[in-house]
Amino acid sequence: MTIGASLFIAFLVVQRLSELLIARRNTSALLAAGAREVGAGHYPAIVALHAAWLVCIVVFGYDEQVRGIWLVLFAILQALRLWILMSLGSRWTTRIIVTDTPLVRRGPYRWINHPNYVLVVLEIAIAPMVLGLWQIALAFSALNALMLTIRIRSENAALAAMRSA
Repeated sequence: MTIGASLFIAFLVVQRLSELLIARRNTSALLAAGAREVGAGHYPAIVALHAAWLVCIVVFGYDEQVRGIWLVLFAILQALRLWILMSLGSRWTTRIIVTDTPLVRRGPYRWINHPNYVLVVLEIAIAPMVLGLWQIALAFSALNALMLTIRIRSENAALAAMRSA
């Protein structure tokens, strides 16, 4: 295993696990405050997709060299990730949670309805490229696109129902 690949993969694993913990905490707090989850049926498929993506990166990338330009692009995405997380604060979660409070309209949410999905699309493509895994980038980008059609449709329907209520 190369040191660069090891560090990059370790970062991905720790990041994803910590995000699941943050998401679980935020989801629990939102639900306890009266929010409700929608679109829960497709959530296990999203988790499976992301877990498979990460496993493929580990299995096929452990002995690869880090590609500098892709690492720089990935690092830029991490700045966007922090901006999104800070903008949503305790409302950030990996599930679709609907509350009675107004939508967040600060940070990247001023300009884009779903900046987190833009980030995830880019990460799924760029992270494997850091290790030269273009096949994984391509395959999981296609699978993620299919998943996001379901996910965004569910989220938009929930938001439309919330606005009309």
